[in-house]
Amino acid sequence: MNKVVANADEAIHDIPDGAVLMLGGFGLCGIPEKSIAALVRKGIKGLTCISNNAGVDDFGLGLLLKTRQIKKMMSSYVGENAEFERQLLAGELEVDLIPQGTLATRIQMAGMGIPAFFTPAGYGTEIAAGKETREFNGKHYLMEMALHADFAIVKAWKGDTMGNLQFRKTTRNFSTSMAKAGQITIAEVEHLVQPGELDPDNIHVAGIYVHRIFGGADYEKRIERKTVQI
Repeated sequence: MNKVVANADEAIHDIPDGAVLMLGGFGLCGIPEKSIAALVRKGIKGLTCISNNAGVDDFGLGLLLKTRQIKKMMSSYVGENAEFERQLLAGELEVDLIPQGTLATRIQMAGMGIPAFFTPAGYGTEIAAGKETREFNGKHYLMEMALHADFAIVKAWKGDTMGNLQFRKTTRNFSTSMAKAGQITIAEVEHLVQPGELDPDNIHVAGIYVHRIFGGADYEKRIERKTVQI
């Protein structure tokens, strides 16, 4: 099976309006820059995006918010993006704020085939509204459902033509779990290599989870906030 596609536009060509997307990254670290730009060009609307946050106003998922292509965000953090905050407060954007550990685990459970799990995070808060609760050993827990997506889009440092992925340092963040939780997983990589060139002991996502892969170039890799110590 040939998983290699020419570019980001070909990789996301069949994502329809109203799709549920998972997008890897933490802040601007490890985001699929090229695929996000292609989604903006494609102009699809009504997206539900599952991501830790929404980048910044002029980069990352902030670009899709700017063009009003996102209907709903499922994330754990609103900060650093003024447009995200504005749309949330104005009631223009559906937002499901999820505790970060819960978000990560809901994604992991989808990849593992586990439909739900219990967590104490959020019990007794607005997050618990409408959710099943149980008591274990005198402590209360919420039942949280696994999170699935129509498409999972991630960015890796290296990948081979069979879809095996290797991430560099903290760019793994949510991406390794998201790659296993999408019905179709798209990977963009900085270095696209041939099978056998990656050390098997350093493969972070096996190719069986990846359906499409392409090599990108000229990544900006912006820093979300620079702090300088004098």
